[in-house]
Amino acid sequence: MQNMVILGATGSIGASTLNVISHNPEAYQVYGLVANSSVDKMLALCEAHQPKFAHMVCEQAAKELQAKLPKSIHTTVTSGEQALIDLVVNKDVETVMAAIVGAAGLVPTFAAVKAGKRVLLANKEALVMSGELFMRAARQSGATILPVDSEHNAIFQCMPESVQTNLGYCDIEAEGIAHILLTGSGGPFLTADLDSLPSVTPEQACKHPNWSMGRKISVDSATMMNKGLEYIEARWLFNTTPEQLKVVIHPQSVIHSMVQYKDGSVVAQMGNPDMRTPIAHCMSYPQRIYAGVEPLDFFKVGQLGFFEPDFNRFPCLQLAIKACHQGQEATTILNAANEIAVDAFLNNQIKFTDIAVVNEACLHMVCGSALNTIEDIIELDKQAREFAKAKVTAMV
Repeated sequence: MQNMVILGATGSIGASTLNVISHNPEAYQVYGLVANSSVDKMLALCEAHQPKFAHMVCEQAAKELQAKLPKSIHTTVTSGEQALIDLVVNKDVETVMAAIVGAAGLVPTFAAVKAGKRVLLANKEALVMSGELFMRAARQSGATILPVDSEHNAIFQCMPESVQTNLGYCDIEAEGIAHILLTGSGGPFLTADLDSLPSVTPEQACKHPNWSMGRKISVDSATMMNKGLEYIEARWLFNTTPEQLKVVIHPQSVIHSMVQYKDGSVVAQMGNPDMRTPIAHCMSYPQRIYAGVEPLDFFKVGQLGFFEPDFNRFPCLQLAIKACHQGQEATTILNAANEIAVDAFLNNQIKFTDIAVVNEACLHMVCGSALNTIEDIIELDKQAREFAKAKVTAMV
């Protein structure tokens, strides 16, 4: 019986994780649930799963949850950063699902890694902002990192065990691997007229053709910044050079990513676009469990398409690839800027195409600063956000 803490319990990944747990109650116990401020959602989860701890990032939300929680449910409600860290490092916790969106998930995820936990990594910002520090800490503590993002999980599944058990420090060339092919659907505007993109609304940007996701990640998918962040994440997970990592547009989202070997073989992981599959894989690795997902019906799949990414259509993807090659400072700045820009777009402050403008402007902040600690990274993240906010204000 694995005791699990779910960071981001009220989000889509949290919901999918709890669904997989419900299919395998004999193997997993919900030890702790963590959310920001969604009191009613957390209350319902506490009633359904009765965790030992329910942590709310918002202190007022924690008070409201405590007041609403029936006395018959013996869940301890906590708040505050130290209480959150204490939860993820608790000796009774084996597995941490890291699914808090954005930079907010960095500190608790890093704490879980330093504590040597089994970390199911759905928060890509942990690697985008602190990839080098993150993987080094995992190696030092003996933490197990398992990638939940469907693309990275697909790559992971297509790799030999010698790579799977040495993430961050593997030598994929020595294992006979020529390229990692990171697939992306291209989002809702893959074939849209370029002249129409400045007038795109938040509602349009959030209508992904294949996946059901939160608003922020849906916009990132529409700009393909999400794929850019995944590119950075893949660089750290699989220790790649720029030449070894390629992005391929695959609109159907059936092949979740591929690994190309030196002998000409290409190994692909396929399945229906349902996050319960990679979540279940990470939860049970190296075994397999039932995830509640229908198997892929090849008679209904039809044709599969593949295209090179168009950087005129997806400038955010190009910026992310450039930042990845520049280093950790650039990727931290880009991630911070993008969070501010996407939020401004969702609040109708800037145009859809202005997201890339804000991101590019912020990359000029890169000056070669040393980032030796998580505190250094958090401070840079703060500075980049202020710079991005000023850029947004100037554009309004």
